[in-house]
Amino acid sequence: MPADTSPEPARAAGEFQCPACGGAMQFDATQGCMLCPFCGAQRAVGAEQEGARSVVEYDLEQGLAEAAARGYGAELRTVSCQSCGAVVSHGESGTSGRCNFCGSPQVLEQLDRRKPIRPESVVPFQIDRDGASAKFRAWIGGLWFRPGDLKALASVSQMTGMYVPYWAFDARVHSDWTAEAGHYYYVTETRSYTDDKGRNRTRQERVRKVRWTPAWGSRDDAFDDLLVCGSKGLPPELSQQLEPFDTTRLAPYDPSFLAGWLAEEYSVDLNAAWRLGVSRMETAQRSRCSADVPGDTQRHLHVIHRFSGERFKHILLPVWISVYRYRDRPYRFLVNGQTGEVTGHAPWSVWKVTLAVLLAALVAFILWRAQS
Repeated sequence: MPADTSPEPARAAGEFQCPACGGAMQFDATQGCMLCPFCGAQRAVGAEQEGARSVVEYDLEQGLAEAAARGYGAELRTVSCQSCGAVVSHGESGTSGRCNFCGSPQVLEQLDRRKPIRPESVVPFQIDRDGASAKFRAWIGGLWFRPGDLKALASVSQMTGMYVPYWAFDARVHSDWTAEAGHYYYVTETRSYTDDKGRNRTRQERVRKVRWTPAWGSRDDAFDDLLVCGSKGLPPELSQQLEPFDTTRLAPYDPSFLAGWLAEEYSVDLNAAWRLGVSRMETAQRSRCSADVPGDTQRHLHVIHRFSGERFKHILLPVWISVYRYRDRPYRFLVNGQTGEVTGHAPWSVWKVTLAVLLAALVAFILWRAQS
């Protein structure tokens, strides 16, 4: 009788252990449950479990002073990137020789790592590696003015599934504003000019004027789940382009969601994130108040805000990351692990851009000659 050559299941401890064969279970994005890669056994996660808890929001003032639950609730190994500042947590047996965000080899394992505020909730991955790779290929294939070898480089790039830390803020904002409202009116004026034969002439012109009047008002608005990325591994412009995430699909945090995936610890703490959130809310409020000013134009807009009901959640959001270095510069490609939205950076092809500029100049010259 031939010997059994099937692979021996990797033994797991605790809640990640398969109840059927003892292998290490992982969270499966396509089925939304824990799946054993050895025997196919499944186990529910989060809200589908009996006795699952609800997502809770915390009072911001209390959270800034202290945070009750810390850590991820599972044994993880953490490495920090000395280049971009990202702090990534792997499974107990996982490791990485390069940063998942910038590709730098300057990563160090943190032996005495801090205990971060535990995530309150998580949006599980809904797109698996194959789906993320397909969306990435479609995006990269639609780019123009890029190097000819870009597609080849992209095809061999590794797609890494990462839970990225975010802070979600709620707040009510009362805004009082004052401004000068400008109302257009028109008058007819006589203007002097010199014609093409050098003679002095006059003509009637309709001239726009502005009548300024004082204006004031107030408004009340509410922000719900304003997202501030807690990662230093993602450039702010890329993290914002990945939005929106559907935070109504948040599930109460369960360490099982991290089984088989990577998770970044936040590098932007609660205090710093709240300051960024306030800045974004104030910018939004100023824009709304500006739209409330009557008339055709405005000047000297002054706005005072009062915040109340501030609350926060620390959440993890799913992102697929692909990084490669082109001429020793990292380029990041990101796929929203919930919606499939794709964004990223890619190098420009100098000769393609130059050729396009020359062609545009040639067309402009031909049109000029045709009109002259």
